[in-house]
Amino acid sequence: MDQLQFHDMTLTWLDGGVTSLDGGAMFGVVPKPLWSRKYPGNEKNQIELSCEPILIQYNGKNYMIDSGIGNKLNEKQIRNFGVTELSNIDDSLQKLGLTAEDIDGILMTHMHFDHASGLTKYEGDKLVSSFPNATIYVSQIEWDEMRNPNIRSKATYWEENWKPIQDQVSTFNDFIEIVPGIEMIHTGGHSDGHAIVKLKQNGETLIHMADIMPTHAHQNPLWVMAYDDYPMTSIFAKEKILKEAYQEGYKFIFYHDAYYRMIQWDETGKEIIDSVKRGKKANIPLPANN
Repeated sequence: MDQLQFHDMTLTWLDGGVTSLDGGAMFGVVPKPLWSRKYPGNEKNQIELSCEPILIQYNGKNYMIDSGIGNKLNEKQIRNFGVTELSNIDDSLQKLGLTAEDIDGILMTHMHFDHASGLTKYEGDKLVSSFPNATIYVSQIEWDEMRNPNIRSKATYWEENWKPIQDQVSTFNDFIEIVPGIEMIHTGGHSDGHAIVKLKQNGETLIHMADIMPTHAHQNPLWVMAYDDYPMTSIFAKEKILKEAYQEGYKFIFYHDAYYRMIQWDETGKEIIDSVKRGKKANIPLPANN
């Protein structure tokens, strides 16, 4: 498991599963000859995307960013979403001397199936919470749509991912400070209730842009997914946040990136000045110039 020490916070990427989604959908209107230079596809035009929650151990508490792909998907879903690995979070936690009961909080950037399916599991034929002692933080807008999806979003908001955990949910509107140093900010864009996460320590910031910037290759503000419900909102949010991030020297951390855990760009956004690569080798090799 990959780890990153950020002052008093220890970040560990957990084994939450791997999907392979259509590259065209993941990069929207960007032509394949452009996006494939930065993030390669396979013969089916799929790109590899990890679904690996970020465990934050801080001040004696255990927090997770998102919950992985879970283990509830049926054969059709596994095929359609190109799932090559399901979640194995319990084993990841065990290696750290933890169990699912030790998770104190889960920061849900949004509730799409590839982020929220790990929240629940089957015990026999009954669905139960995977992390029964955790407070689950999610924006109020996202939580409302999760329970009442529209004709488009019902394909990704599944009731089996929210009904068993509804008593654990704590919602916020524009902003919430989970504890000093851990913040969630509503952005919209990818979904109406989408949020990002900031980790702050000693004047430095790690930022998790979630699905308005799911991989390092989505750095360009105009490179947004066809999956985004409100693409112009994504563009405006990315443009504003990236400007701030470059100026302030933020480091970016990722849930979906199959190649990088963390990247820091210079103040122009053109040069990588620090990075942590994903220890686990992707099935599709990254081009040599990356």
